[in-house]
Amino acid sequence: MNQSPKEILDTLLGHLDFVVEIEETEQDGHIILQVRTNDPASLIGRREGRLESLQFLVNRILLANNPEAPRVIVDVEHHRDMRDDAFLYRIRQLAEAVRVHGRPIDTEPLNSYDRRLVHTAYRDDPDLVTESQQIEAKLKRITIKRRG
Repeated sequence: MNQSPKEILDTLLGHLDFVVEIEETEQDGHIILQVRTNDPASLIGRREGRLESLQFLVNRILLANNPEAPRVIVDVEHHRDMRDDAFLYRIRQLAEAVRVHGRPIDTEPLNSYDRRLVHTAYRDDPDLVTESQQIEAKLKRITIKRRG
């Protein structure tokens, strides 16, 4: 039986004794599962470890049942939205320094989600280009530099 992403997450959290409300929306071809709970810190975990693990599990279960399943993003109390805004603000400061001084700048090591945010933010920028390190690692730096 194929469960929806919302049903999968609700089942996982139910087995972990969390009482939650889950809202499902779609954005940019991804399904967003927004979780509301009385204990968001426990679901987010230290350094977002539990949140990342929940998202990973939901996506793996979906892909096992349907290889064409859309990517699911799990968020708790809009934590990712707020974190992404603060993260992109810091990246914009780095990018502005590249525009002003012309010297390339490397970011701190980033996970794939954060790298995707940076590349997407500067994909259509006429002045700047972003490049990920070509190494086998979970965390990679991105170089922000002028085009050409």
